[in-house]
Amino acid sequence: MFSRMKQMISLGMVAMSMAVLLTGCGTQSEGDKAGATAELAGKVTVSGSTALLPLLKPAQEAFQEKHKQVTVNVAGGGSFTGMNQAAEGAVQIGTSDVDLPAAYKDKGLVDHKVVVEPFVFITDKENKVDNLTRQQAIGILTGQITNWKEVGGEDRAITLIHRAKSSGSRAAISEVVLAGQSFTDNAIIQDSNGAVRTAVSNTPGAVGYVDAPYADDSVKVLQFDGVEYSPQNILEGRYPIYGYGHMYTKGEPEGPVKAFIDYILSDDFQNTQVEKLGFIPINKLKA
Repeated sequence: MFSRMKQMISLGMVAMSMAVLLTGCGTQSEGDKAGATAELAGKVTVSGSTALLPLLKPAQEAFQEKHKQVTVNVAGGGSFTGMNQAAEGAVQIGTSDVDLPAAYKDKGLVDHKVVVEPFVFITDKENKVDNLTRQQAIGILTGQITNWKEVGGEDRAITLIHRAKSSGSRAAISEVVLAGQSFTDNAIIQDSNGAVRTAVSNTPGAVGYVDAPYADDSVKVLQFDGVEYSPQNILEGRYPIYGYGHMYTKGEPEGPVKAFIDYILSDDFQNTQVEKLGFIPINKLKA
């Protein structure tokens, strides 16, 4: 009888041990499952390039639809403003149309290149000029050419409308077109691509430059060196006025910030939305 009791106690201990083991496994599995499906939550703050706003606004809406516990706030202000605010920790992402300048190299900013940004020259719709050569564009931007008759147009004064020094669009045009020469001070300055477009459309004799998605039916888009803007002409190396859209973060991004950048860089967004929004997918044109 004693032997039988001992056998029953042993079996009971084994059963208890298995129950504890199975319970522990179940708890860990549920914990892993909960961690895997945890919803992103928090806020993402973005400021900087107005050229990138036509891309960021739809991305913001789509991302928030996927992650309802995340709020994404997107603002303009200019590329250098965005980089400064990211470096200072005022925002989590600073958007920019320029490569990281040497003066920012020690500020801890990490570059995330997300899209190819095309730029175009625009005039009011009544302008008879269809094309500017590089030298003609340089002449207008530097103030050496001041009348449209000098470039094959009517006898009308040229009004240059463009961006402030904090603008990445201005920096892109300076690098790609002016190649080191200085803009004339005889110009009307606007604080965004949209404001430039509106001012040019309402000013006879005006000329300016904008990010291509802003060039709507209210303005006339000029050819450059005899080549019209199109994504294909950029990819084939025929149209040279473009830059890269950057998202700068202070250190490596985490949580919702990383998820928002990853979403913009995802194949789903790049391959289905970027061209519709007037940009070129980053994976189609590498630096």
